[in-house]
Amino acid sequence: MPHPLELRRLLIDTFVWHDPGPTSSHLVSDLSGWWRHPRVLAGIGPALAELASADLADADQPSTVMTPQVTGLLVGPLVATALGVGVVPAYKEDPQRTIADATTWTTTAPDYRGRTLRLGVRDRHLGPGDRVLLVDDWVTSGAQLRAMAQLAAARGAVVVGSAVIVADCPPAVVDELRIRSLIHSKDL
Repeated sequence: MPHPLELRRLLIDTFVWHDPGPTSSHLVSDLSGWWRHPRVLAGIGPALAELASADLADADQPSTVMTPQVTGLLVGPLVATALGVGVVPAYKEDPQRTIADATTWTTTAPDYRGRTLRLGVRDRHLGPGDRVLLVDDWVTSGAQLRAMAQLAAARGAVVVGSAVIVADCPPAVVDELRIRSLIHSKDL
């Protein structure tokens, strides 16, 4: 596992911004270098687990990780493994792929692109007594993290904090969602 400073350097060095051309109003992030680098993969889970749990009392340590579909399903299991807990995926609603199980749903506030999403968790995987750590790769508006916190509350679980690789949100969002991050978007 890389030292935290080495991991930070690897995250920065293996990240790329792409310019999609004149029709786009913003650059596009490319995280694929992270998933290709074995030292990054080895370090992300333990580093985020340590960040998220360092200031929690023993009784408040996470009992599960909740992470959103799609890229969260790469990061969440790495963190859960480091913590020795399981993962609860927050699925994005897809009319072509329904979940044939009792599921609690919520709708996100508009994200940085103005999109809203429906996220859902299978009821049998989350309930009272669960202490949930929210995990994602990148947070800009906090819309998905907030929606996952709503899902946890609806199922009687308690959110103990949030851990992300990149924070790109205002300090008020960081405070509200108790976000711990490995790097800030300004570092990229």
